[in-house]
Amino acid sequence: PMMTGFLHLGGLRTALYNYIFAKKHQGTFILRVEDTDQNRVVPGAAEGIEDMLNWAGIPPDESPRRGGAFGPYQQSQRLELYQSASGTLLESGAAYRCFCTPQRLELLRKEALRRQQTPRYDNRCRHLTPTEVAEKLSQGLAWVVRFRLQEGVEPFQDLVYGWNRHEVAEVEGDPVILKGDGFPTYHLANVVDDHYMGISHVLRGAEWLTSTAKHLLLYKAFGWDPPQFGHLPLLLNKDGSKLSKRQGDIFLESFARDGYLPEALLDIVTNCGSGFTEKRMGRTLEELISQFDVGRITTHSALLDLESLPEFNRIHLTRHIENEELRQKLIRELQLLVEQVYGDQQVEQEVLQKEYMERVLLLRKGHITLLKNLVACDYSYLWVRPSVSREQLQTVSAEAEEIGKLVLGFMASQAVALTVEELNNGLRSLHKQTKETKYSSMMQLLRLALSGQQHGPSVAEMMVTLGPKEVSERIHRALSS
Repeated sequence: PMMTGFLHLGGLRTALYNYIFAKKHQGTFILRVEDTDQNRVVPGAAEGIEDMLNWAGIPPDESPRRGGAFGPYQQSQRLELYQSASGTLLESGAAYRCFCTPQRLELLRKEALRRQQTPRYDNRCRHLTPTEVAEKLSQGLAWVVRFRLQEGVEPFQDLVYGWNRHEVAEVEGDPVILKGDGFPTYHLANVVDDHYMGISHVLRGAEWLTSTAKHLLLYKAFGWDPPQFGHLPLLLNKDGSKLSKRQGDIFLESFARDGYLPEALLDIVTNCGSGFTEKRMGRTLEELISQFDVGRITTHSALLDLESLPEFNRIHLTRHIENEELRQKLIRELQLLVEQVYGDQQVEQEVLQKEYMERVLLLRKGHITLLKNLVACDYSYLWVRPSVSREQLQTVSAEAEEIGKLVLGFMASQAVALTVEELNNGLRSLHKQTKETKYSSMMQLLRLALSGQQHGPSVAEMMVTLGPKEVSERIHRALSS
């Protein structure tokens, strides 16, 4: 289940563990939208969450969009079910109507805080007689339904935290299960839905661990068998602070926009957590599923080091480049990026061709952390052919023509693609055939002819990435213009 709001890394991790658990045990992964708190509903959030789960490669098997045998999958469309369930509890005496006004509850809260106590409802309406209830109803007073917390909670075995017991009646007032607007609270809605949807296992954040006692009392009051619960330790920043929803950059949309691969995110959030047989960078979803064991999840908080995300992405990007099928997808993305960034400049058609892009990707593999690094200024020479005149080259060296011809001859004589090292050696020996040009001037001249720039990567690196055909073409054009 997902609360309202957009999917951030904490939500992604919860969804991912549920997905992996379901796939590991041939189960069904369900997305249920919990939108019963009408003040917090964000328009479009439910669709956004489902979009991001699809983007991340962990699509739900049943959801509001996909449907399924146990729908509807949106709680705001299941209100009658919750109302009838709360009616059942009212009849059996496990719940009662509470007529306390918001003002009275606020006074209780302030009084408790003044005494430095934790605010709690004083269960006043629990003791109303049937006659008093009937009288208040006849006066048309507003009411909510509260659940009667019983003493003597039975311990339950959590999949992660082991045996647990929280004596809720001692520390909390009776919780509201149905609000005045006819909407349930989380406690009632999730118990009713988990029962009617046939949910066998729930993996959720550790912040729900103490509430589980309340939920188990509700199951008992209905006479239902509860699912098995596993609570996931908190996901925190590396320094131990909470991942704040106000850090706008923890939402998946922003990672997707920045060009991170979903695989890198899945890898990093499971890497900082636990539950897997190994912890190396670069694990695929298939590997995560095969290595997962719920018994290996520890109760320590998971510390997320976002500074290492580029490194995770570099490894996954390398894997994508090496894979024939995934590489084709990257080529299409790179073509779009180049058109976006350099569209208004003279991008030659040859540069947008698949073969050229594929060569660039294979050569820069391992050097780039994000695909969009390839359209940064440093790499503009790859996409835009310089318009450099022969005169410009001659201002760098009077031997421009001779140097150009030497390099053209050298490129033509090479049967196989050269490495940076071999090129550097080759250029050094060509330099010996010049008369008065310094080596640094010869490099400056070649850089200008190849990129139209004064600065950038080393000339040999440029030549390797451009490839012999493109290098020859550019030198040729510069000499003949």
